[in-house]
Amino acid sequence: MNNRPSISDWEDADGDDAPKDAALKYDVRLLGRILGDVIRDQEGVEVFETVESIRKAALAFYKDGDEGARSTLEAITQSLKPAAATRIIRAFGHFSHLANLAEDQHHIRRTRAREKEGAAARNGTIAKSLERAVAAGLAQADIDNFFMSARCTPVLTAHPTEVRRRSFIDRELEIARLLDLRDRINFTPEELDENRESLRRAILTLWQTNIVRDTRLRVLDEVANGLAYYEQTLLTQIPTLYRVIAKQTQRATGDQTDRAFPPFLQMGSWIGGDRDGNPFVTADVLRQTLQLQSLTALRFFAAELDRLGAEFSLDDRLAAPSAALERLAADGGDDSASRAHEPYRRAIKGMYARLAETLNTFAGRTKETAAPRYMTAAALNEDLGTLERALYDQGSQVIAEGRLSSLRRAVDVFGFHLASVDLRQNADVHERVVAELFSVAGQDYLRADEAARQALLSRELTDPRPLSSPHLSYSDETTGELAIVREAAAARALYGPRAIEHYVISKASTPADVLEVAAMLKEAGLLQPVLGTMDVDIVPLFETIDDLRRCADVIGELFELPVYRSLLQSRGDIQEVMLGYSDSNKDGGYLTSTWELFKAEQELVKVAKRHGIRLRLFHGRGGSVGRGGGPSYDAILAQPPGAVGGAIRVTEQGEVIAAKYSNPYVALRNLETLVAATFEATLIPQEASAPTADYADAMEQLSSSAYAAYRGLVYETDGFETYFRESTVIDEIGNLNIGSRPASRSGSKRIEDLRAIPWVFSWAQCRLMLPGWYGFGTAVEAFLEANPLGMDLLTEMHDRWPFFKTTLANMDMVLAKSDLRIASRYASLVEDSTLRQSVFTRIADEWARTVAALLRITGQETLLGGNPLLARSIRNRFPYIDPLNHLQVDLLGRLRSGNPEEGTLERIHLTINGIAAGLRNSG
Repeated sequence: MNNRPSISDWEDADGDDAPKDAALKYDVRLLGRILGDVIRDQEGVEVFETVESIRKAALAFYKDGDEGARSTLEAITQSLKPAAATRIIRAFGHFSHLANLAEDQHHIRRTRAREKEGAAARNGTIAKSLERAVAAGLAQADIDNFFMSARCTPVLTAHPTEVRRRSFIDRELEIARLLDLRDRINFTPEELDENRESLRRAILTLWQTNIVRDTRLRVLDEVANGLAYYEQTLLTQIPTLYRVIAKQTQRATGDQTDRAFPPFLQMGSWIGGDRDGNPFVTADVLRQTLQLQSLTALRFFAAELDRLGAEFSLDDRLAAPSAALERLAADGGDDSASRAHEPYRRAIKGMYARLAETLNTFAGRTKETAAPRYMTAAALNEDLGTLERALYDQGSQVIAEGRLSSLRRAVDVFGFHLASVDLRQNADVHERVVAELFSVAGQDYLRADEAARQALLSRELTDPRPLSSPHLSYSDETTGELAIVREAAAARALYGPRAIEHYVISKASTPADVLEVAAMLKEAGLLQPVLGTMDVDIVPLFETIDDLRRCADVIGELFELPVYRSLLQSRGDIQEVMLGYSDSNKDGGYLTSTWELFKAEQELVKVAKRHGIRLRLFHGRGGSVGRGGGPSYDAILAQPPGAVGGAIRVTEQGEVIAAKYSNPYVALRNLETLVAATFEATLIPQEASAPTADYADAMEQLSSSAYAAYRGLVYETDGFETYFRESTVIDEIGNLNIGSRPASRSGSKRIEDLRAIPWVFSWAQCRLMLPGWYGFGTAVEAFLEANPLGMDLLTEMHDRWPFFKTTLANMDMVLAKSDLRIASRYASLVEDSTLRQSVFTRIADEWARTVAALLRITGQETLLGGNPLLARSIRNRFPYIDPLNHLQVDLLGRLRSGNPEEGTLERIHLTINGIAAGLRNSG
């Protein structure tokens, strides 16, 4: 072992030596040792020693609040020359990334250890959910019916908070794989040395790889990034999860019947279909997106089919084939004498030829071949089913349940489309498009009131005559929007109806907003007036506080329109509604947003039930608590009664996608948690999920005060916009090449027009996390002033009401990740000293009030007192994030001085990356 001083000696901040964490400590120190050696070898001893000096000062400042250490930190960071600053930033940023890998591996290690020890099933697993279902007296039919009718869909979006390049993530995956091998294989000393050398190669490659992008992503780059997760995990792990569910169901119910559940867990995507504020998503981009998705699925199927051909060497003289298999083999066109007695291989060769022709067709390649392409994924699955049934008939079920079974499930789930792409556009755009179509036809739509618009659109939706004409000219906007829906119709015909199933309307606020989209769908043949049918779901998205408060009335009015009710009947009487967590939070603050979302769900459930409609909610959650983030399992179980109902769709974005779906094991467990939570919320709803009258009244009072406090600071304080822009990296984030869309919807600098993602991301970078907590402390104080005995009620709400408990748990997390000592340094960037002092003092006072209120309600002595694992993680990693904050502040000062050194902005981008890595859910 190398005993010289090294980053390997970066000790735990709390000195905790719990035996169960020994492996984690070892991995962190191993990776740190290698990184330290790389830095010393590549950059020199001086750079390494500077890193050590900063580390020690940061540790002292973090643990003890040592102002002398803070002064040391500031002095070192301000004295760094540009080239040295870059190296220091990269050192601390890389350590954060490596620590993440070690923590993830430790989580996998501990989970596997519990499973091997036969420990009781844990929350969030299918086994635990089924155990609860059986204990609750649910019949096997109830359980089976859930899986037969459920719908669970994670929807990947391109919302930009993932700042790492794909190349960097790939190297991290290699390091994760090498760490995992150390747990699974009992290495010889020589093999262990080779593993360590492989880690050195990977970490050295990381060090010499640019972590951030030099050019802005195009939409198709975002598509390619998203598809990488299918190739890495989703194509294999989703079929695995279905197998786990089937086996766990058999075990829990004692019924050994084979279960072939329909594909209730599928993937969705906004990447390439989300046009809201993104002018780069066009009909051509949508076409290319769907093609890339299809080719990803087909190449996977072809590779698996090729492997099956190699494995299925069964001889018909030893295992008699079925008549159906013999026919499939005869149709395969393989007359090789060496395979004369191998019917499975002959059948698979013919299937492979047909699949290859399908792939060539979808890729736009033409090849002369006698094999006809598969017209549908169902046709491919039928041939795979012939192989499977033949194996069952000859008593070879165990063979069928291997690769063949997984491939059948993959084809069933992913089809020829891979993931359903949602279309999304802003209601204002639809209004302009429809108004122009009516205007050309001689009718004034824009001046009509809501009732007149509904009447006009209702008539149009029953008239088979197209509203648009190929012989007339329209604006570029109208032409482009109609091209999108026509491309969607073509995609459904080519790849299957699941290729595009949803059209989401941003800023929906009236029934006419929904009918406008229906009119556009009609122009593409996706709505048939004569038949009264519609081929896709129209999904209104309610985002602002005001929209959330009115959404149930809007939906109720929509249900009462005969033309829409008829169209909805053609969709199985299912109405999907999307709820926006991001803009409601930016609009009204965390507590009010959370409460208004809960109430909106309650009212939507009531109106849907009243009209005999099945409601499906689509949750627009982000990674941060300020955008609806937090543990998915708790969030789903905290929904009001009836809000889940066997169906849920949830957005996944930014760095959360990489965290959840990069590692196969982690991906499997995250998908399992989504299904388990949906299962429990549907079949075993918690009685306490419905608030009592006292609870609801208390929340109204808290929300009203929190809303006033939040709005008072953000929207009613003179100069707050200036404070925000000068004390955060909002403008520098806008220059990061992390997404294809602008940071602002309109190009203005008003907070109202800023997208919620950069809003939340900026507050995370300066370590205030303001969108995740501001206003709660004031709200509790006001509540207790009006209700002197109210603390007992708040404590009871926390103990008995899952919604309130989850709300406070998420707030607890963001408060623990905030640091006012560091935030004060960012405040120093505000030029107006009066504004700086006034606003920061208000924020600091509210933070103190909020922490005190939360601790008193939860009974915790410290933040995260009920979450020791996260507390440990924060204690161990934050001393190594803090230096990046100090460096970022210094660089921002240089950048804004008017005469910065060359490369200052790039160094700021590196600090943004490192801080985001350490916080993990910042966007």
